[in-house]
Amino acid sequence: MSLTLSEVVRIAKLAQLEMDEAHAETALVELNGIFALAEQMKNVDTSGVEPLSHPLAAILGKLPLRLRDDVVTEENAREAYQAPAPKTQDGLYLVPQVIE
Repeated sequence: MSLTLSEVVRIAKLAQLEMDEAHAETALVELNGIFALAEQMKNVDTSGVEPLSHPLAAILGKLPLRLRDDVVTEENAREAYQAPAPKTQDGLYLVPQVIE
């Protein structure tokens, strides 16, 4: 797949980008280069290649998940937040029914 100069100008207009002729020609070359690279990648045989959960897994093997500890850092202030509400019940805000 490759683009023409008129298509690049049309795409720029749809994206509301102000682009003169020189920039459109530069964008045309760069976009066609990206499409050519995508075509090359599409032709690579990946059968038998297992997907990776992380790019470094191919080099380092199985990676541990680096998640932070789930620690409560703020106190529960539900009652303070709900105090100015007109009506609450069981920790929920009660609102008038608007759809029948």
